Amino acid sequence: MKNRIAAGLAGALLIAGLGIAPASASPSANAASAPYCGITWGSLADNVSGHASATVNNVRTGRHACFDRMVIDLKGKVKGYDVRYVSAVYTQGQGKHVPLDGAADLRINVDAAAYTSSGTPTYVPANRNKVRNVSGYSTFKQVAYLGSYEGETSFGLGVRARLPFRTFVLTDATTSRLVIDVAHRW
Repeated sequence: MKNRIAAGLAGALLIAGLGIAPASASPSANAASAPYCGITWGSLADNVSGHASATVNNVRTGRHACFDRMVIDLKGKVKGYDVRYVSAVYTQGQGKHVPLDGAADLRINVDAAAYTSSGTPTYVPANRNKVRNVSGYSTFKQVAYLGSYEGETSFGLGVRARLPFRTFVLTDATTSRLVIDVAHRW
């Protein structure tokens, strides 16, 4: 036991004599590892199962200090969605490839139709390939409407890179909003 203590003390004195400080994280290393804007999201698929009689009515986008936001407005309560990075996006029903601007594609499926039970459309964008003007956004490069088929509506979101995102639903008495935030960086 005495030998081990003496060896440890000798090692500590040798290190101190050489001017070598014990290993510790530098302040700059800690700052570099801190999450960007406090964001702790990831880039894996986010989905919730469930069908509803909600209908898609509108799509909005916005810029924020740390992320870009897409909001899908629905009449009724949304119960299910699937948001994930994919290698390519395709139209609903026909399966035609829709090329998106940016280096990564997010596919957004919401379990809600863009038409009423009688088939009347509830959401008809002026331009399916450019649903919203996102020029000047830090992260979003293109928002495309992929269609609505068998009670499911899809959008393609072209982003600058595969960046962290989060998805959540806001509801009130008669409407809901599916919110997709994509961080400006990791």
